[in-house]
Amino acid sequence: MKNINKLIWVLLAGFLLIQFFRPENINEGKPTQDLANVPKEVNTIIRNSCFDCHSSEANLRWYDKITPANFLVVSHIKEGREALDFSKWNSWPKPQQNSTIYYAINKILSGEMPIPSYAAVHSSAKLNDSQIEILKNYALSLSPRKVSDSSQINFVEKEYNSWINGELKNPTVKPSPNGLQYIPDYRNWKAISTTDRFDNGTMRIIFGNEIAVKAIQEKNTNPWPDGTAFAKTAWKQLVKQDGSVATGEFVQVELMVKDAKKYEKTKGWIWGRWKGDKLKPYGDTPDFDKECIECHKPMENRNYVFTSSLYLISQLKKIQTK
Repeated sequence: MKNINKLIWVLLAGFLLIQFFRPENINEGKPTQDLANVPKEVNTIIRNSCFDCHSSEANLRWYDKITPANFLVVSHIKEGREALDFSKWNSWPKPQQNSTIYYAINKILSGEMPIPSYAAVHSSAKLNDSQIEILKNYALSLSPRKVSDSSQINFVEKEYNSWINGELKNPTVKPSPNGLQYIPDYRNWKAISTTDRFDNGTMRIIFGNEIAVKAIQEKNTNPWPDGTAFAKTAWKQLVKQDGSVATGEFVQVELMVKDAKKYEKTKGWIWGRWKGDKLKPYGDTPDFDKECIECHKPMENRNYVFTSSLYLISQLKKIQTK
C-alpha cells in the first residue's frame, strides 16, 4: 500500500513539474464573423467543427491548456490555420470560396477531417450524417448542373473520341517553364482515380504510369518511388437529357513527376500544366510551381499527393480469389 501511495505522489509531482513546460502561446484571436452569403445552418456546422483550428478564433478548453495535451492542440491549430483559414473568407472572391467549400467537404468525406485524435477529445468537431448531407447539398447548389444541348454533346463526343484515339497529340508542345517536358503518351497509362469538381463544373481523371501502378499494388505509396508520374486530365462536365454526366470540353492536363534528389528543392516533385486543345504551358516564370507546392502542402504527410487510388482491376481479382 505504501508503495502504491509513493507511486501516486511521484506521478503527481511529475505531472505538476511538466506544467512548467509550455508550448509557444497561440493567438486565440477575436470571434470570427460568420461566412458571408452562406446559409445559417452551414455556418453553424463549419463554426462548430472547423473554426477552432481553421480560423483566427481558437476556443481553448481548460483541458487544452494542460501539458502535454497543449503541445498537440497548438500543433493542430498552427497547421490548421496554415492549410485553411476561414477568417479570410470574406476577402476571397466567390470562386475561391466555392473551391474552399469543395476542398473542406472532400477532406470530411475522406475521413481526414476532423483529425481523429482531435475529435476524440473535442466531440463538437465530429459531424454526423445529417450535417455532412447539409454540407454536400450546399456545395452542389453552388454550381448547379445544366443540361447540355445536342450540338454541344456532338462536339465534345467528337473531341473526346479524338483524344481516345490519340489524334490530339501535338509534337510541338512546349515544355513547362520549369523544364518539365510534356508526356503525350499519358493517355495510355492506367486510370487510378477520378474526382468531381462540382465547385467549377469539371471532372478529372487521374492516370498513373507503370511505376505508380506498381507502387499502388505493392502499397508503397508513402513515399512514392522515384519515377512515379501522374497525369490529371480535366474536362468540363456534360449533362445529358437523362441526367447522366459525361466528359465535356477538354480543359487541361497536369503532370506530376517524382525524383526526390533531382527535385529536392520542390519537395521531390516537379509539376506542369498544359491548357486547352492547344496545350499551352501554364506559368510565366520557372518558379511558377511555388503555387503547386503551396496547394499540395496540406498533403505533406502523404508525400504531397492528394490522389487516393481506386482499386485497380488486378487488386480486385486478388480480393475476389481470397
